[in-house]
Amino acid sequence: MARDLRWKKLSSEYLFRDGWATLRADTCEMPNGKIVSPYYVYEFTDWVTAFAITKENKVIIERQYRHALGEVNYELPGGCVDKTDTSMEMAIARELLEETGYKFKKFDFLGNTSANPSTNNNLMHMFLATGGERISEQDLDPNEDIELHLFSIEEVIELLQTGQIIQSMHVACIVKALEKLGRLKIS
Repeated sequence: MARDLRWKKLSSEYLFRDGWATLRADTCEMPNGKIVSPYYVYEFTDWVTAFAITKENKVIIERQYRHALGEVNYELPGGCVDKTDTSMEMAIARELLEETGYKFKKFDFLGNTSANPSTNNNLMHMFLATGGERISEQDLDPNEDIELHLFSIEEVIELLQTGQIIQSMHVACIVKALEKLGRLKIS
């Protein structure tokens, strides 16, 4: 029988709270009785992303500047789950419409992934969105400047293989979507 490896949280103290970043310091007890203090946890809202395919069988890829790395990268559309979203599917449908102007007919849930489960408390919920049709212009947040690109699946695979898509959670979504579409076999 597997041993229970979970830690017991004895206390928490919030060190910083803001709209995009919350940092807390926990004091924890390990199963062997050892006290770990402080253990820092970054609290974030959950995120959603999608491998989004249009009616014309093109994949929507975004290109945008990412300040933390100081680089412009290719990524999948997606973003934060809002408090007003009643489901993860609603959240990704809203994000797709806002960032791309496309509405999708079907959403297949591909699973969850975590950016870093040792320090982050949230999940990325991944989807395959199909049947996309452009119905509006982008409705971007004030801090967003996103270029849209339509690529074939083969071109997306090439972007992945040549290291032009580096966001790890987006890479995971692409792999899951390619597997679901029968374009990748994971043994």
